[in-house]
Amino acid sequence: MATARSAETGFAAEPAPRRRSLGRRYLNWIGRKVIRLTNTIHGLGAFALIALGVIVTKPYVASRVIPPLIRWQIYRAGVRLLPMISFLALALGLVVIGQTVSLLSRVGATSYAGVVMVTVVVRELGPLVAAVVVLARVGTAIVVELGTARAMGEVDALEALGIDPIHYLVVPRVIGLALSIFSLTVYLILMALFSGYLFAFLQEVPLQPGEYFRQLAASLRWQDFVLLALKSCSFGSVIAVVTCYHGLARPLRLEEVAPVTTEAVVQAILFCTLVDALFIVVYLFM
Repeated sequence: MATARSAETGFAAEPAPRRRSLGRRYLNWIGRKVIRLTNTIHGLGAFALIALGVIVTKPYVASRVIPPLIRWQIYRAGVRLLPMISFLALALGLVVIGQTVSLLSRVGATSYAGVVMVTVVVRELGPLVAAVVVLARVGTAIVVELGTARAMGEVDALEALGIDPIHYLVVPRVIGLALSIFSLTVYLILMALFSGYLFAFLQEVPLQPGEYFRQLAASLRWQDFVLLALKSCSFGSVIAVVTCYHGLARPLRLEEVAPVTTEAVVQAILFCTLVDALFIVVYLFM
């Protein structure tokens, strides 16, 4: 088939059917991604509602089994991560708070230190850092554990014994991760604020401890405490629901566990970012 030639250069122009074919493939790729994302959101929503229903309707069922599992998840996602959170809090205090207070003192704006600390550390960095650490250390392990259990038939064995997998496997992780991230967030914020001022004090910043903490107290409102608790618990619930969903949603082969874990981590980060954006909107109207 002869190809059309450019009137100016004389070179053969690209065939129009090929351009249309590339465009069609690109649109098909976008369509598949959109459909897959829609199905994932639908599945996650249904899974979250099922888990919430089990939490509400079975609070006292298996009372000798579920509370120890919740305490184990709190120990696993909270107590075990204290050394890492402590290191990150020191780094956050040095990099963000210490340098910020030092810079504000240079420009004569130390009166804004409290507002900056509350906005940056209390509202944003504290919950996000705690959530990312828990996702990296515990969220990935949840997908691997549940995915492997599903692939080995252990989940089917629980169902055959009359044990609800959602109640036994999902509920302790949802509650445990929510409480763990909330506790780690509070610990990280307090330690970062104290260590940040210590680093600023070592730089001989002319800001007395009493004035520093007075500014922090004046910048905090009761809404900040409520929204901090809701935000950190929401991060924990989102991470637990997403990771449990990908571990239990469909039968997996052992070789599929690793790519499903990566997909779960990406989606957990995406949904945590969306939750954070919603809270930013709430903060703007406070």
